[in-house]
Amino acid sequence: MFKAMILLKRKDGSTREEFASWWLKQHRPLAEQLPGVRRAIFNLATQDTADTYDGISELWFDTEAGFEAAYASEVGLRVAEDSLNNVGDRLRLFVTEHVIKS
Repeated sequence: MFKAMILLKRKDGSTREEFASWWLKQHRPLAEQLPGVRRAIFNLATQDTADTYDGISELWFDTEAGFEAAYASEVGLRVAEDSLNNVGDRLRLFVTEHVIKS
């Protein structure tokens, strides 16, 4: 299983409430349509500090190639465009999970 974590920081001048509304009401329905996504979790930060990220998404795909194909699709291009138009910073991390306790 391949996992991508995407850290998002809201645009300058945007409130936490505006970020949360965009992410959960506008962006989420797009992300749910990504081809091949097996699991998706949006983690909304509870602290309001200017030097941290405001949200972290976790997306699981069968393979890295599946992730790349999803974002190369029409839906994936819309997801990426929506993110880039609505955030001040986006950082993608590709990770290997090491479950300690489940």
